[in-house]
Amino acid sequence: MEKSKYQPIGVFDSGFGGLTVLREIVKELPEYDFLYLGDNARAPYGSRSFETVYEYTLQCVKHLFDQGCHLVILACNTASAKALRTIQQKDLPQLAPHKRVLGVIRPTTEIVGNYSKSRHVGVLGTSGTVSSGSYLVEINKFFPDLKVYQQACPMLVPLIENNEFESEGADFFIKEYVDLLMKQQKDIDAIILGCTHYPLIEEKIKKRLPLHVQLLSQGGIVAKGLKEYLQRHPEIEKECSKQATVSFYTTDFSETFNKSASLFYGKEVKSTQVYL
Repeated sequence: MEKSKYQPIGVFDSGFGGLTVLREIVKELPEYDFLYLGDNARAPYGSRSFETVYEYTLQCVKHLFDQGCHLVILACNTASAKALRTIQQKDLPQLAPHKRVLGVIRPTTEIVGNYSKSRHVGVLGTSGTVSSGSYLVEINKFFPDLKVYQQACPMLVPLIENNEFESEGADFFIKEYVDLLMKQQKDIDAIILGCTHYPLIEEKIKKRLPLHVQLLSQGGIVAKGLKEYLQRHPEIEKECSKQATVSFYTTDFSETFNKSASLFYGKEVKSTQVYL
């Protein structure tokens, strides 16, 4: 396929978690082309500084633009929290004014209030996402009456990425983080899974919560949000090629990536290593 005609939707993550989002996007928009880039060589982003996350994310966005993408989804909460706004406001006007970069935080925060009767909601995320305060800011824009409680879960991503999420160790930390969140406010009745890794442990988290508490996982929400975005922005939609292809790239060893990626994506993944 000629690069000039191949204009996929780019999906970026620091590692594997964004594949849970890509999986849902492909279900929602199967006719489109997608190009996934995982910056596994420099993962995880969760504990890195704002400046480092911004620098790495911008580099990856530029790479996806170079591959023909007119629209890039940051399928990474840390990148969405620490880099998206700067890229949108500072870099895009000079770099590519007709291209767009979207994140995964806003689609969830636009609807979370619809799931809460108590008006107390929780967020489980990485240390970087929680410390950024992005969920607090975004939720307040749409639902200023909501009280938001956050809990950082630093051990969950390493456990999931090392395929230890079925272990007793994972159970211990899931219980600890959920208990810490609910101790902040017992009336929490909706919780955002603010990390794209967490769908793999969603059922385990549910078991630790009262039955009435709603869990909001980002994949399906982001997928529906993207579909609506394309309907509202035909000038972007018409630039997206539609051959129903999905390509995978990683900045680390492709063999290593493929094994874990298949777990997150739900089917076999064959990737190509790229050097940024």
